[in-house]
Amino acid sequence: MAELETRELEYFAALAEELHFGRAAQRLGIAQPALSKTVRRLEDRLGVVLVDRSSRHVALTSAGEVLQYHGRHALLAVGAAAEKTRRAGERGTRLRLVIKPGGDADLLSGILAAYSQRPGARQVDILFGGSTDRADHVRDGRADVALLYTPFDDLTGLDHETLMVEGRVAVLPPDHRLAGRGEVTLADLAHETLPRWKGVRGNGVPGNGVPGFEPVAGSGPEVADGAELTHMILLGRAVAVLPRSLARPLHPGLVHVPVADAPRSELVLAWGLEDRRRLVADFVASALEATRG
Repeated sequence: MAELETRELEYFAALAEELHFGRAAQRLGIAQPALSKTVRRLEDRLGVVLVDRSSRHVALTSAGEVLQYHGRHALLAVGAAAEKTRRAGERGTRLRLVIKPGGDADLLSGILAAYSQRPGARQVDILFGGSTDRADHVRDGRADVALLYTPFDDLTGLDHETLMVEGRVAVLPPDHRLAGRGEVTLADLAHETLPRWKGVRGNGVPGNGVPGFEPVAGSGPEVADGAELTHMILLGRAVAVLPRSLARPLHPGLVHVPVADAPRSELVLAWGLEDRRRLVADFVASALEATRG
């Protein structure tokens, strides 16, 4: 008998993300006692404690963090098996590309034009993902390729090609003390409040991603997308460090100041590590042709 069942992993994954039994149960559409019983059963079967219930807030133990990481990828693999099987039976397969709204650095139209000239080019469906889930679209089969930013997006299980390398800017409200500078350094930003992105544990990714730079711990507001980020910056509640191309679609009233010593970021085209299909290879080749001349 399998030690882990898909339903149990789904329940635990929801708890690991919410870190609250009530919210996780509501999200799953089940009663809270049923969720608690499932987690206890998992702990008994594995012989480890997954959740620390001794504090006011639910916290994952080190074993729980391991199960969260590997369980997430196991659930993605199960979803991918179903989705890719369905798509294998479809006639006239289309290519699905997932992007963040405004996250193509104005390269996509040229890439699509180059791809359309290839013999056997398929229709390209554009899907829009959030700030943290586009890589998962490829891993679970919802998309064939994705435009991602490193080091913000997790490329585990994906292959990729770099389309563009760019610097980063601090995104500030117009009355910020640094807004009039020609450029700033990481030291200038060391005590600023940066946002926490929904669905991402800890600070620094994907909204910041600056190695060696730690914002004020736990003080940033939680945001789910660019619109929420813009609102918080305009209110003076946070600042952000973003790739230059991701800062452009934000509110025109915000100020962008280059961060001189921030590591550069890359816009990459990513696809499944084992995906050797011709339609994917042709699209990748077209993207490289369009962006590298």
